[in-house]
Amino acid sequence: MTNLGVLGISGSLRKNSWNTSLLRVAAKELPQGMKLEVFNLATIPMYNADMEGASMPEAVVEFKSKIASSDALLIATPEYNYSIPGVLKNAIDWASRNMKDSPLNGKPVAIVGVGGMMGTVRAQLHLRQILLHNGTMVLPKPEVYIARGWEKFDMHGNLIDEEARRSIRTLMESLHAWIVRLNPAVQSPVRIEAK
Repeated sequence: MTNLGVLGISGSLRKNSWNTSLLRVAAKELPQGMKLEVFNLATIPMYNADMEGASMPEAVVEFKSKIASSDALLIATPEYNYSIPGVLKNAIDWASRNMKDSPLNGKPVAIVGVGGMMGTVRAQLHLRQILLHNGTMVLPKPEVYIARGWEKFDMHGNLIDEEARRSIRTLMESLHAWIVRLNPAVQSPVRIEAK
């Protein structure tokens, strides 16, 4: 079977972000038949409706193209002030425009996050609401909330908690099954590209 392409998106721009590290872990815990590419949101400007259409920024065009060509998204979000970071909301706002032709429509998505004492429970709940509005197909289970990030990562950003690693592996296996469930054609050795 042709590899299923997953686009990884971190809601943190921090150099040593735990959530960006989760994407690197996920890339190593993929089931056979999947690959993961990470997109850095740092290049995407603040959303401005005046910049839609012909004047859309190059970084946004690339972001939307990467979403469109992926089989699914994996979003790793921190929790800021009981919600998702502004950089992540901004990227989703851009990707949602024009809503009728948004590459988010019908896109399978898995969510993960690492944070403080409660993980990223509230941020993930808000993210699910936002993604629901945008027509994505969010994986219902498992819900992976990794709490007390300072205990799960070493000083170099390496995940040292095996239970968390197993959770990521299970999430990626579930995402693989979710993609196939939503689009059985991906089981075929020959991918049928949308026209």
